[in-house]
Amino acid sequence: MKIGFDAKRITHNSTGLGNYSRFVVNILSTFYPENSYYLYSPSKGKERLRGQIKAHSNIFFRYPLGIAKTLKSLWRSYGIISDLQKDRIEVFHGLSNELPFHLKKKNIKSVVTIHDLIFIRYPEFYKPIDRHIYTYKFKKACQNADVVIAISEMTKQDIIRFFKIPEKKIKVIYQGCDPSFSRKVTLQEKQSLKEKYHLPDKFILNVGSIESRKNLLLIIKALKYADYPVPLVVIGKPTPYIKQVEQYLQKNSLQSQVIFLHHVPFTDLPGIYQNASLFIYPSFFEGFGIPILEALASEVPVIAATGSCLEEAGGPGSIYINPRDEKQLAEKINEVLSNPELSQKMIETGKDYMQNFSAKTLSDQLMEVYMNL
Repeated sequence: MKIGFDAKRITHNSTGLGNYSRFVVNILSTFYPENSYYLYSPSKGKERLRGQIKAHSNIFFRYPLGIAKTLKSLWRSYGIISDLQKDRIEVFHGLSNELPFHLKKKNIKSVVTIHDLIFIRYPEFYKPIDRHIYTYKFKKACQNADVVIAISEMTKQDIIRFFKIPEKKIKVIYQGCDPSFSRKVTLQEKQSLKEKYHLPDKFILNVGSIESRKNLLLIIKALKYADYPVPLVVIGKPTPYIKQVEQYLQKNSLQSQVIFLHHVPFTDLPGIYQNASLFIYPSFFEGFGIPILEALASEVPVIAATGSCLEEAGGPGSIYINPRDEKQLAEKINEVLSNPELSQKMIETGKDYMQNFSAKTLSDQLMEVYMNL
């Protein structure tokens, strides 16, 4: 089978959508090597991101040629169709919420992955023009696709509720995380990372864009009430929200308890996770929550927030708190850090739960969708 993918995120995005897209292509090319996988990107993007795609002989990158190079957005929406026909693509998968137009007219079966509809649930976090564009593109993709993949039950229900897409057309297939997080990092590697980033012996970890929706301020407020003065390490891209965080830290004399790391290479992340004592992810709303899987795979206990789909990501072994209650979070931090038996139980339960997100399981589910089409 010849399967095409919208690969813009593969070549251009180092986080969320990019990680998902690279994960999908890598597991499919590994477990189903008999197929051919064509990755269509508007440009070559970043070499280090392309390098994260496994060098399999069944993977082919495709870029716009001729005048299409200067009309990249139009190529993704329209011009790509002629390239799909030349390559005789049988199924095209839009990995990041959108699809080219007119696939049906050319008898190319299509699948789209919808990650979340946060821009509808929480419009205050988005510019009006962005909300309008996202709503149009996402809804159109859902209507035109032969199959819609939702990355969580929460996202599935939102697609039905907001876009009126028939339930029978939607299939929930979870995301996975990069296998590197499951690999045991050596003591020497862990020590090297501690020295490189000046990490303390014990620390709480938070990973994700530093924006208001991710709710970093809740963790910092909880530090005031925690019995254990364990530092917080924050890894993520800063947004204007970080000024609010810094003002709170200064006002409450907590600067020494928080370490910000903004440009951490992906290859260093597993070792940093495995150095952590506790991972906290108090986001108000997520489509799924890949950092939680990364923590579970790294054998770190997890505290996350209720209110979206984080329970789906964290499973029964993790602890969940109200994303607006810093005292409850502080109580749970104290509970985990003071109780090694509880911490170990959370780790073991998390390892068992991670079987639901194994590369083989998810590749089988994806291939079943393509084969049925």
